[in-house]
This record gives sequence, structure tokens and C-alpha cells, in this order.
Amino acid sequence: MRGLAIVVVSYGSSALLAQHLAMTAAAVPEARVVVVDNFSTAQERAAVTALTKRMGWDLVALDDNTGFGGGVNAGVAHALEHGAAAMLVLNPDASIDRQGVEALAAAGDARTLRSPVVRSPSGRVWFSGLDIDLVDGEIRHPKRRPEHPDGRPVPWLSGACLWITREVWELSGGFDHDYFLYWEDVDFSRRVVERGGELLVVHGAVALHDEGGTHKETSQREEAKSELYYYWNIRNRMRFAAGHLDADGIRRWQRRSLPAAWRIVMRGGRRQLLRPIRPLRALWRGLRDGSRIAEEALSRRTELQT
Repeated sequence: MRGLAIVVVSYGSSALLAQHLAMTAAAVPEARVVVVDNFSTAQERAAVTALTKRMGWDLVALDDNTGFGGGVNAGVAHALEHGAAAMLVLNPDASIDRQGVEALAAAGDARTLRSPVVRSPSGRVWFSGLDIDLVDGEIRHPKRRPEHPDGRPVPWLSGACLWITREVWELSGGFDHDYFLYWEDVDFSRRVVERGGELLVVHGAVALHDEGGTHKETSQREEAKSELYYYWNIRNRMRFAAGHLDADGIRRWQRRSLPAAWRIVMRGGRRQLLRPIRPLRALWRGLRDGSRIAEEALSRRTELQT
């Protein structure tokens, strides 16, 4: 496992790192561990600093919150500077054992972006390859996510756990930090494919993911999502369309923005609507900002045609 770096982006997640990352790091002790701390509070920065020092991990301490994509970019840059040939990008609430890491390392070639099967602590399959409908921008509900055997192409891979070679990183150009949260892994996966790489779900590897551990709405029921979750999912749906679709495709996704946004909010259940300010505010803001991005993209396309 020489040349491997484990890269984790943290935002107020020191407790999760101590629980989940510590297990992965212990399973692969020869790997360099890089923790990127997006600044949240002085107290949390002190906790992450103490943890990384105690565990012997590298700390990349950022002055502000750059989001998931920006954090991954900073962590990978640090890993590459220290000679990494491959990076295992892992959520702070996810873990993987040595067998899984070895299976990821052995699968595919240098131009293959890889993901394990991701399960919840209860054993439920959370990710095994997802479909995205490029006609209207719908991602299949978890209960209808299809299984993809090794070797069968998948549309995109989840950022919860990714094996990224140096070659794939250079091919893709890294993550687009403008997404901040959500859909950045969809965009990253699509750019890998568009530039000649491949995507692979490795069924011999399994990661565990405490889904939503960093973005649950503690003031509501357990299934409810945070306002950040709703906003960025709704906004970034149109960010992805603007970056990957032609004018007709962007307009098609725009027409379906409201029902798509409502389905995103409903992932948190109906009981949250007893106190609807936060989910409905996120819905409105996401639609507003997504529409602005779409209109700017359409305007640029019109200028190129004239």
C-alpha cells in the first residue's frame, strides 16, 4: 500500500474523525493520513489539532470553509506534494477496512475512478452505483438504486469513499469548489468519463457510512435534513446542468426544477413541514440561485453562437 494517502475533509467533525477515521487509519497504518479542517470554530480547530497531533496525521488547517470540493482539492494537493500515487477520499463519518482498501487498489487501471459498495451501519446498501437521468435531472431514490456488477459502467460515483489515482486526478482537474456541497461528486465523475477515464464500483470492497452524520437537523426528527442539504442539492442540480448540458437540456431541467426541488425537500419527511420555515426557505433560495446559474449559462451559449 505504498504511496497511498487517506484524505478526509472535516467541518466540526473531530468526534467523527476519532470514531471513524481512526479505524481506517489503524487498518492501513502505512498510509499517510491527511485531515483538511474547514474552519468552523476555534474550539473545534483546537480539538482537530490535538487529535491529528496525537494520531500522527497531517493537518491542513484552512482559514475558512471551502466546502467539500475545496477541501478535497487542498488535501490532495498536500498528498501529491508528499509523493502520493493514489488517494482514498473518505467522509469523516465513513470507514473502510484493509480488505476493502486492498480490493480498491487492485481493481481497474490508472485511469479508473473507483468506489466501494457503501453500506449503513445496519447493513443497508447506501450506494452501489447510482443512475442520473440526463433528460430531466432525476437521481433514483435509494430504494430503487440498481446494482452494478464489477465491470459494468455506472453514471457516477459517490464522494463518500473514492479511490483516486494521480492519473485520474490530473485527467479530471480535481473537484469544482463552486458546488461547495452536494453534486460535486456527480460533476467530478462526469468529467473523468468525458476526458477518457472510467468509473467502477468494486463489489469486493465495502465501506460503512453513518449517512447524514454531519448534516442532520437536530431540532427536528431524525430523518429531517438540514437547510444546507436542501439548498445545495436544489441549487447544484442546475449548476450541473449549466456545466454539462446544451441549451435545450438546461431549459428542460429548468422546467422540472420545482417538482425536483420538492422531492429533495421530501427526503426529510412530511413532519418537518409542521415547522416549515427552514425547508421552504431553502427550497426558494435553491430555486432562485439555480435559475440564475442557468440563465447565465444560457446567455453565454447565446453569445458564443452570435
